[in-house]
Amino acid sequence: MEEASSAEPVLRVERSDDLLTLTLNRPKQGNALSPALVEALIETLDAAESVRLCVLRGEGRHFCTGFDLSDLEALSDGDLLWRFLRIETLLQMVHHAPFPVAAFAQGQVVGAGADLFAACWQRVAAPDAKFRMPGWNFELALGTRRLTNLIGQDAARDLLIDTKVLPAEGALSCGLATELADPGVWPAMIDGLLERASTLPPNALSALFEVTIKDTRDADLAAVVKTAGRPGLKERVAAYRDKVIAAKAKRAAEQR
Repeated sequence: MEEASSAEPVLRVERSDDLLTLTLNRPKQGNALSPALVEALIETLDAAESVRLCVLRGEGRHFCTGFDLSDLEALSDGDLLWRFLRIETLLQMVHHAPFPVAAFAQGQVVGAGADLFAACWQRVAAPDAKFRMPGWNFELALGTRRLTNLIGQDAARDLLIDTKVLPAEGALSCGLATELADPGVWPAMIDGLLERASTLPPNALSALFEVTIKDTRDADLAAVVKTAGRPGLKERVAAYRDKVIAAKAKRAAEQR
């Protein structure tokens, strides 16, 4: 497995009785979703048993800065499509997990990282959190229907068309975040969520989550294939990446 450092894996897994805590552990890369990190999350969630609450966190300054583009030049359109399909698989596993999943996010929450946050039952944002979903800049329907079901058609379209940077207060206002809280109180919040998740028998809780969620998995997967499968995916992603790099360079020059 790819490592975040010489000693630690890209995903830190901690289990304490009924609580499963998964920490994205690539802080130097903004916890960007590399293939190794995505597969580690999928494998861990797939093997999870007797879980009352799963918590998703990001190590360091940011929750998750999105899809890892560090090796883009070496990838083909097919490689990229496969990676996006695996991320969609991960998002579906989180969204349809037989146990509650809660995300606690700070710093940058971008692209697939924002989709991961949106897929959770409870979504707690730190005051410094900033959300952005740029996927439609390269015609990618990843997470779009789930976002629409969560915050509504008009709000989702505004967020995605304008590629808005949404501060934590805005995320709370539109429903993308369920709570706004300083990281110092997160441990107490996790205890409270675990207590809530333990009020029902395990089978009742998983059945409740199953019948109170819209199952659009087939349509969501098809949307990713339809949009990402159009020839030129790598070129579109690279063009967006270069646009972002140029914008950052321009801002840096203006500040000097």
